[in-house]
Amino acid sequence: MTLNELRYAVAVARERHFGRAADACHISQPSLSVAVRKLEEELGVTLFERGHGEITLTPAGESLIRQARRILDEVGVLREMATQQQDQLSGPLRLGAIYTIAPYLLPELIPVLHEHAPNMPLVIEENFTARLRDRLKAGELDAIVVSLPFEEPGVVTLPLYDEPFVAVLPAAHPLRQEKPLSVDRMAEANLLLLGAGHCFRDQVLEACPRCLQSAEETGSAARNLQGSSLETIRHMVASGMGVTILPCTAAGADRYAQRLLAVRRFANPVPTRRVALAWRTSFPRPQAIEALRQAVLETGLSCVRFIQPGQRPGRVGDAGAAASG
Repeated sequence: MTLNELRYAVAVARERHFGRAADACHISQPSLSVAVRKLEEELGVTLFERGHGEITLTPAGESLIRQARRILDEVGVLREMATQQQDQLSGPLRLGAIYTIAPYLLPELIPVLHEHAPNMPLVIEENFTARLRDRLKAGELDAIVVSLPFEEPGVVTLPLYDEPFVAVLPAAHPLRQEKPLSVDRMAEANLLLLGAGHCFRDQVLEACPRCLQSAEETGSAARNLQGSSLETIRHMVASGMGVTILPCTAAGADRYAQRLLAVRRFANPVPTRRVALAWRTSFPRPQAIEALRQAVLETGLSCVRFIQPGQRPGRVGDAGAAASG
């Protein structure tokens, strides 16, 4: 049994396809198939059920692949401890972030982090929370930036900042005259939402339960934007198709924002999300995590409320919003 055989088996379990697993491992499919078969013979169990274009784990395979991931993770820890012990800020850091955070945090974060840790480039992945969780647990990411709540055994979670939501309206929309604006009033407009699977959509609907009912009754674009992005929605608002609720960092200020968009604060209690950094307790580069945390605090995001270490997180809605009115 070799580490490569374990890696190949884990790749097949992840991809559910021998060809894609071989591509991910940078070897030929026949070589990967032989290695996996050899591992099965040595263990005396069948790890995978092989169908026509479909690969599934056997019951025995589920538990054995889970253990293989732990072994590979520990091997990775051993290697990183050996290579990074002298300088934990040297070498790439694999960072994941959810889709509704990455485009707005990373442009501010990367220059600051580069100043503090110039020899620690970021390998960045944007994805859904569930996928980032799996990749963090599997040791394929070193740290992730997500929205709370987020709980996982063996994972440390550290709050970074509270981010209020704001209303984004077409410039001439009647709701722009309401100061401050009630969240429930958004349910009376043509509200554009992200598709299912985005945690931000769930947070908006938690803050405004009437918004989902309104969207279903009016047949708004909420159901037609599956897999869309906050940027796409913001552009559609600028075009006059409807209104939306965004995290304040995504409200934006581009060449048409002042002319075509109006951004408004909400009345108390302001809907807010708490953004946090998460990493495995076994990750051997605590200085890298601290450098990342410190860089986030120094980004100067104007509309969020940063949470200092040891500081009791403030009441949701305390943060100011970069919004007019």
